[in-house]
Amino acid sequence: MRYLILVSAVIMQMCLGATYSWSVYVQPLRDITGLAQGPVQGPFTVFYFVFPFTMMLAGGWLPRIGPRISAMAGGLLFGGGWILAGLGSHHFFFTILGIGGLAGIGAGMAYIVPIAVCIRWFPKSKGLVTGIAVAGFGGGAALVSQAGGFLITRLGYTPFQTFFVFGILFLCLVGVAGSVMRFPASETKPRSRSMLRPGQVLGHANFKLLYLAMFMGLAAGFAVNANLKEIFHNTGDTAQIGITAVSLFALANAAGRVIWGMIFDRISAASAIQANLICQALVLAATPLLAASVPGFWAFALFTGFNYGGVLVIYVSSAARSWGSEHVSRVYGWLFTANIPAALSPILAGFMFDRFHDFTPALGGLALLLAVTAVLIRYQTKRINDRITPISADCPCCPGG
Repeated sequence: MRYLILVSAVIMQMCLGATYSWSVYVQPLRDITGLAQGPVQGPFTVFYFVFPFTMMLAGGWLPRIGPRISAMAGGLLFGGGWILAGLGSHHFFFTILGIGGLAGIGAGMAYIVPIAVCIRWFPKSKGLVTGIAVAGFGGGAALVSQAGGFLITRLGYTPFQTFFVFGILFLCLVGVAGSVMRFPASETKPRSRSMLRPGQVLGHANFKLLYLAMFMGLAAGFAVNANLKEIFHNTGDTAQIGITAVSLFALANAAGRVIWGMIFDRISAASAIQANLICQALVLAATPLLAASVPGFWAFALFTGFNYGGVLVIYVSSAARSWGSEHVSRVYGWLFTANIPAALSPILAGFMFDRFHDFTPALGGLALLLAVTAVLIRYQTKRINDRITPISADCPCCPGG
């Protein structure tokens, strides 16, 4: 049963990661709608604001409504959002509302389910199964982008027709995969009699350190991912070289989630966080050298994607170790909101590029901040590795309980 759940988790995440393929539709949408670059990015931007906020709330809903209902409802909204986006041929607002709004809510409800479920079915391999479960979110984008490109360039579909086709597919796949999501029989009833209070987590030094480190890892990954095609400024077919780099980043992102998960299972949480931060800092610091040649640029895409993939595994696994698997959906829901401020990093990197006509200052600055964060984690190793015993919210001796 647990291996069926693991396979279903990967299928769910492959669908939910489809928004990572948005760049495939940007130019065709501009041609059809006459909109500029900024407005066409509306669905993607709205998605990455709605998704983390919903996931933060879903972490509290999950213990109450159960993983099966949360996953299936999320699949219905996610697929329905892409179907609604197909009406964008009448007005682009439908695409923003569908992919940005409804699909963002659906992804937020469904994303945490495979993680919370799989780490309970595989308690001795939290990092590995988390990596496998969320690898689909990164790898699925590569598959969806190829399929979307085929429908548009080879079969003559418009982006809106493509959205509709994908919406039907996502609705069915996430719904069916979500229907098998359940906790082990021994955990049908939550082990904790009460929910964590926000103050017990948000004010804890461990949470603040994890949030800061996750924010830095996400900011670095977003800045590279959103600007990857423009980082290379050498001779050759720069368009095709950039497209290949984007695919390499996506595949390495998926692989990184699995491999960093395996690494996490073998070392302490603080060591895994430090290693991930330092590895990404070294790659970003080497940008001028790596981006000077095509092989070096592709290596840059692979390494940054690989390290970024680790961010989506290390911190959820750290939360599970610190607060326990029974609380991971709620704690990681709060941690995941680090995506919101981190999503500003591509814009800030773009402003610096406009000023210096080079991404080296922005990426070099991020490398320095990553290194400083790694040093901070080094001096807080014991705190990061501590197992936290949450105080029951219904304890009669606890204030407010």
